[in-house]
Amino acid sequence: MPELPEVEITARRLSAALEGATVASALAPGLNTLKTFDPPLHALEGATITGVRRIGKHLVVDLDAPAAGGPVALLLHLMSAGRLQLFEKRASMKDRANRLLLRIADEDGRPPDRELRLKEFGTKQAAWAKLLRADELAADPALATLGPEAWPDPPADLRDVLGPQKARPLQAVLRDQRVLAGIGRSWVDEILWEARLSPFARAGGLSDEDAAALRAAMVDRLGAALAHYEDVVRLPIPDKLPLPLLVHRHHGVPCPRCGTTIEAVHYEEQVLCYCPRCQTDGKVLKDRRLSRLLK
Repeated sequence: MPELPEVEITARRLSAALEGATVASALAPGLNTLKTFDPPLHALEGATITGVRRIGKHLVVDLDAPAAGGPVALLLHLMSAGRLQLFEKRASMKDRANRLLLRIADEDGRPPDRELRLKEFGTKQAAWAKLLRADELAADPALATLGPEAWPDPPADLRDVLGPQKARPLQAVLRDQRVLAGIGRSWVDEILWEARLSPFARAGGLSDEDAAALRAAMVDRLGAALAHYEDVVRLPIPDKLPLPLLVHRHHGVPCPRCGTTIEAVHYEEQVLCYCPRCQTDGKVLKDRRLSRLLK
């Protein structure tokens, strides 16, 4: 799933390319993609894109839409397999990956067939979009329930923010968007490794030093990822970004800090990676995949 750094660089690149552009037409080939009906999608015809931004893991395309009575916001969640990309050629309607298409009007000096396209790989059709009036955006349940942003300025009182979660492990709490917005499976491993904290340490048991290390790790690892993307990501945005991961997906290779072999705990739909020496006092955690085989 695209997380905070990946969604942020997508917003930056698309905003720079589309600010001031006019929407010629809007289509929603994905049957389950558009979750709203008022204003209607066709109200985007003739709308001017004023920017693209990120809120948590969500993308927001801001538009001035006279047909809708004024400013509107197209709120999108990419889920695990969605991508929002700008193409210089319009999509074939036979492409089953298309979920939402904003066709950009011809402009001097611009490719004539530009199209902002929400695509989704696979068959789940979980990515979604909502077209909302701008003054309705903050109250939408998808955003109103979000916790504070994990970057660029995580809460200074992080220990107090996490404390009410008490017995929940850090790797679960940090991925809970109601607690902190933006972190997912990939970057939680990176942040906890940077902070030298066990993924199964309890959120309610952090010391002041632990909380300070965790906050610093969020700023450092997420900021470093964005700096990397600023250097290497250009339009068209690739389907798979070059994630600068040090621990996640590196099961079985040496820890880049101490050389100890990176270990993993496998779940049904995810894998958690950590360094035993740096994070768990040398203890190798039980891998649930192996536990199931031994039953």
